[in-house]
Amino acid sequence: MKTKKSYRWFVVVIFFFFMLLHQTDKLLIGPLKSQISADFDITNTQFGMIITGALVVGTILYPIWGYLYDRYARAKLLALASFIWGATTWLSAIARTFPMFVATRASTGVDDSSYPGIYTLIADYFGPNMRGKVYGMLQLAQPIGYLIGMVLALMVAPGLGWRNVFYITGGLGLLLAILIFFFVKEMPRGKAEPEFADVEEMTQFRFSWAEAKEVFKKRTMWFVFLQGFAGVFPWNVITYFFFDYLEKERGYDGDAILFTMAPVILVLAAGYFVGGAAGDAAFKRTRKGRILVSSAGVLLGALFLFLAIQTPIDARNTFLVLMLLTAIFMPLSSPNVISTVYDVTVPEVRSTAQAVEYFIENGGAAFAPLLAGIIADATNLQTAILSICITAWLLCFLFYLGALFFIDHDIQTLRDQMQKRAAKDRLQQA
Repeated sequence: MKTKKSYRWFVVVIFFFFMLLHQTDKLLIGPLKSQISADFDITNTQFGMIITGALVVGTILYPIWGYLYDRYARAKLLALASFIWGATTWLSAIARTFPMFVATRASTGVDDSSYPGIYTLIADYFGPNMRGKVYGMLQLAQPIGYLIGMVLALMVAPGLGWRNVFYITGGLGLLLAILIFFFVKEMPRGKAEPEFADVEEMTQFRFSWAEAKEVFKKRTMWFVFLQGFAGVFPWNVITYFFFDYLEKERGYDGDAILFTMAPVILVLAAGYFVGGAAGDAAFKRTRKGRILVSSAGVLLGALFLFLAIQTPIDARNTFLVLMLLTAIFMPLSSPNVISTVYDVTVPEVRSTAQAVEYFIENGGAAFAPLLAGIIADATNLQTAILSICITAWLLCFLFYLGALFFIDHDIQTLRDQMQKRAAKDRLQQA
């Protein structure tokens, strides 16, 4: 199956807009915290329950989505996920009581666990040496989506109402479901692996429980799982509480928040691509390259966040500079972790492997908003953000150091497997 190179970039664009608008819808609730809390008259802890509900649902469904992506057509499943996104967002806009809003918002977590299908399908369009950059480009959508959500919360929701904003974002999910269903093509699993570059007709790899079990035998994946468990805590805490922290504890009004967070989020977005490109470049020099870039990212991100939070409230320029430095390093590891998973696992179980990694990530991090809410109510938002983020990132740094000992062996094992499969296909076609 030959595909024009221009078409694969068309697929990247479609998935970019899926992730951009999906992240806008998902993360919009953070900037809308004050309005939603006032509407339902709830505390920080109760607001944390809203976020945790969706994260728990998404966590539970990760292995199911991963299995389905490895068994069936990923493009059609992604269209279904987009439809579910739109429908559940509309349900949460309709809810008029707090228990109903918690339930409907939890239902939005069903599609939140659909991303492994995007990343594995892209892995079959682009080879290992380009994946980091492409994933970094796709992940630009996450912070930009948050920025769009912040603009909607500050400039649109006050006049239009937060419920109507959800109707808009949900409608966009339904539109993207149609685009993905009709215009995104499936690709054979493993098509972009370098060993199959000269193979005209390759064997169609099918999901195998035996290969799925092998994922857990790879020691690199042990440390990937461990860093994943700790690594999402900071993201969930910052995403859902930092807006409120600026407003209530640093005294920022809406304009000050926008002019502070907009450049921070733009730099954060750039950090995904920088991380992916740096990881690809380092990977070409050494197979440890992606892990080294990830290690530097979490360590420096923790350092600059600590310095920023400790900055005096009236030193706004210093605070902004330190947050910009935090933002460039925070996302360096994200595209590299995804690429590392695919560097050591066979194509037919990659969705499952990544889904398990996400399951472990969110198994702990689903409770990060609730934990942050409890700490914030007992102390303050600064203590909640700082204690959770710094602890989690230092643990990630230690886990990345562990992965360095095993990554070379696990990558070579995969390359040997791909070489044997390609040789078998060539022999059959001779």
